[in-house]
Amino acid sequence: MSTNTNIISTQELSIGYHSKRITNTIASNLNLELTSGQLYSLVGANGVGKSTLLRTITGIQKPLQGSVFLHERNIHDIPTTAIAQELSLVLTEKLPSNNLTVYELIALGRQPYTNWLGQLSETDREKIKQAIALTQLEHLTNKKYYEISDGQLQIVLIARALAQDTPIIILDEPTTHLDLVHKVSVFKLLKKLSSETNKCILFSTHDIDLAIQLSDQMIVMTENQVHQDQPCNLITQGVFSSLFKDESIAFDGEKGKFIIS
Repeated sequence: MSTNTNIISTQELSIGYHSKRITNTIASNLNLELTSGQLYSLVGANGVGKSTLLRTITGIQKPLQGSVFLHERNIHDIPTTAIAQELSLVLTEKLPSNNLTVYELIALGRQPYTNWLGQLSETDREKIKQAIALTQLEHLTNKKYYEISDGQLQIVLIARALAQDTPIIILDEPTTHLDLVHKVSVFKLLKKLSSETNKCILFSTHDIDLAIQLSDQMIVMTENQVHQDQPCNLITQGVFSSLFKDESIAFDGEKGKFIIS
């Protein structure tokens, strides 16, 4: 059985923005820990700072204070090329307007490893093959990526991250615009991948009820505090009850879901 190792941690982290003479602090004193083989979800109301937290812990944005560690090294001391071999990102992005097939899109995950000509080695091809098998996309590899459904494309982008073969995968809102069936299928795939490949997977989502059911741990951002714990403990602590300032939305601790009154 694989032991869980620390992949990303933060120490007294404060996140936010500097604008002119004003510092806008979104959250402070964050001490988070992400380990291998675990599925983490990041939830919170709109505008609470989920994307800012993701940008900060992936090294895209500098913290206001404190530190982010990747394998116990400060992430800002690690070259970008080296980070790309440790951390894969699946963002809500505009894909290139060309004729890439599904296979070619997944193969882009090998860019951190290919030579300057971008030629795939035998190892690269094997990693791509493994990613396709894990996501069960064999039947789509020859299709153009714009010919497949949004749900299928989201799985392809996860396969691209898998082909990158990094210990951690971070996804920003991977189920936006998907129907319930495809949301569940993406969540279940992420759960399977974290346990079968021993990767650390963190995703942000608005689908809190589903995240509660499938996550090993959750990071919950409220206006005043950021909590990290197992869903059952967060329910016991009443954390979800403070998520939304709306009397018509209440969290039912016994049922483990939100109720609309």
